Amino acid sequence: MREMKIKLSVSDVSDFVKAAAECDFDIDLNYNRILIDAKSILGVMSMDLNNVLTVKCYGENPEFESFLQRYAVA
Repeated sequence: MREMKIKLSVSDVSDFVKAAAECDFDIDLNYNRILIDAKSILGVMSMDLNNVLTVKCYGENPEFESFLQRYAVA
């Protein structure tokens, strides 16, 4: 499992969900105790996008990981 901290804006959500949907493994997005499927646009839109989110990938996809680098926070 890989974990990365990201920050999304409302305009980024569609691209993020499309990129996650292309992966053949589970991807979760969480903040505090809220955990949602990163492939669900409604789930991602329901998150508080003002906060740093944690992406958990349960597989590997170099293209998705490089995509995530655009939104990575330290």
